[in-house]
Amino acid sequence: MVMRNRDFTLLWSGSAVSALGTSVSTVVYPLLIIAMTGSYAAAGVVGALATAANVLLQLPAGVVVDRFDRRRVMLVCDLGRAVALASVFVALLYGGFNLWHVAGVAFVEGALTVPHRLASHAAVRNVVSPEELTAAYGQNEMRDRAAMLMGTPLGPALLGLGSWVPFLGDALSKVVSAVMLLFIRKPFQAERVAPESAGRMLDDVREGAAWLFRQPFIRATVILVGGSNLLFQALQLAVIAKLKTADHSDSEVGLILAAAGIGGTIGALLAARVNAKLSLRSVVIGANWSWALLVPMTLLADDLWVLGCVLALIVFIGPIWNIGVDVYRLSLTPDGMQGRVSAAAILIEYGPIPLGLLLGGYLLDIIGVTWTIAVITAGMVLLALSATITPVINQQATRQEVSS
Repeated sequence: MVMRNRDFTLLWSGSAVSALGTSVSTVVYPLLIIAMTGSYAAAGVVGALATAANVLLQLPAGVVVDRFDRRRVMLVCDLGRAVALASVFVALLYGGFNLWHVAGVAFVEGALTVPHRLASHAAVRNVVSPEELTAAYGQNEMRDRAAMLMGTPLGPALLGLGSWVPFLGDALSKVVSAVMLLFIRKPFQAERVAPESAGRMLDDVREGAAWLFRQPFIRATVILVGGSNLLFQALQLAVIAKLKTADHSDSEVGLILAAAGIGGTIGALLAARVNAKLSLRSVVIGANWSWALLVPMTLLADDLWVLGCVLALIVFIGPIWNIGVDVYRLSLTPDGMQGRVSAAAILIEYGPIPLGLLLGGYLLDIIGVTWTIAVITAGMVLLALSATITPVINQQATRQEVSS
């Protein structure tokens, strides 16, 4: 059982506390800014800065994770985030709110979270046995989803105790994560040669991206994920618009979104078992067709509980896909390229998310909820057909595809 692995448990626990803190502050940033300034635009600017850091720094962060000791990278990121968050705590404690200070901290937290997450992801392969790898990533998926689920109500509750309380809590969560790292015995990477000159960072980025695109199965799956993530962002907006059009309250909207989060957490709990029973081909094709069938049901489901169950099923499938595909990719990727390859994959998979939000917003304004969900359904069917007819996906993905 992977949770009996001392080093993995320490890595998992520290990251769990840190992820909960990040989830809390993510919810609190817009609430604090709206309360202090009354401006939704200001809240949007801060959110955009945090998102921009996440997208823009993926590739250089991947190089850092592959060049330097991953434990030290995580320690620097934890302590850097703790200092930045503590500065907001001190400022708010003494009544010194400044919008650009908070915006800068949001950017710094987002920027340092990228290499921390990549280093943690890459380190898992070195602290668990190959037999424990799928279970380990299943635990990580469950941890991250549970942190998001818990952080959503916890953030506003802490904010109610004082504007500075959530930021103190998040800063302390980073300190706890850093302390946990100090007690892990196993190295976070295989032995490597001395790092190359920093002047070759662009070449390193290209090397990681080129390796990923030479693996046909991995290339196909990351493109499919990018497409589905774009559509799911538009779907979330469409579901919210459907509920608001039907005069449902904000609390009812929150309840429906929470149901989706619960579905994802349950999916993460069961993902390792499901992947052990199904071929990777079955997971990839089955997930896409399941989504293609479930998405139009969000339009047909008028009862809140039925809609919540449909969304929970949609999100339930995500962790099963993530763990199956991620473990396959991480098992094949050379240790010295883990950071760069993961960064390239994440950029392709999550880069389309802002476009999905824009697409959903414009479609809802122009053609309304019904036709927007119809367009999203058509997109999901197209992805499912692509997964079904792509030759490399139809081949059993068990052989090593590493190209020289």
